[in-house]
Amino acid sequence: MADHQSVAETFLASLKSSPFVMVGLTGTHEHSEPLTAQIDEDQPNALFFFVGKDNRAANGGDAMVQFVSKGHDVFACLHGALEPDNDPAQIDTLWNNHVESWFPGGRADPNLLLLRFDIDSAEIWESDVSLSGRVKMLFGGKIDSSESGTHEVVGSLA
Repeated sequence: MADHQSVAETFLASLKSSPFVMVGLTGTHEHSEPLTAQIDEDQPNALFFFVGKDNRAANGGDAMVQFVSKGHDVFACLHGALEPDNDPAQIDTLWNNHVESWFPGGRADPNLLLLRFDIDSAEIWESDVSLSGRVKMLFGGKIDSSESGTHEVVGSLA
C-alpha cells in the first residue's frame, strides 16, 4: 500500500491534467453532472466550480464528487460540503479563458456563481497493474491484489 500523501499527490496531478468530474448533491433525486474543477494551490482540500446561478447545485449542500483520470489509472470519490463562494478575490485567482468562454459577461456576468467544495473525505484508487498482472489478464489468469494497484481512504489531500 502506498502512503496517503503519495496517493493524494497522484490524484491531484491527475486532476490537474484532466479536471473534469461528476458533481452531485446527496439526498436529492437529482443526478450528478459534469463540471470542471478549479484548483487553488493554497487550498488543497477544496475544489471550486464556476456555474450558472440556475445550476442544480447552486444552493450547495452535502455533495459527492467522482473522478476518473484521462488514462483510467486513477479513480476518486470525494465527499464534502458544496457552498456558494462569490469572493471576488477567489474568482480572480481562478479565472481563466475556459471559464470566460462560458460567461460572456466576464467576472461581472450576472449569472456567474463560484461554488466551493470542501473535501471531508476521499477514497482514491490507483490501478497500476503490474507486469505479471498484465500477463495474467492476457491469458485469463487471476490477478492477485498485490498486482492490481492501491486504494487509500484519506481525510486530507494536503
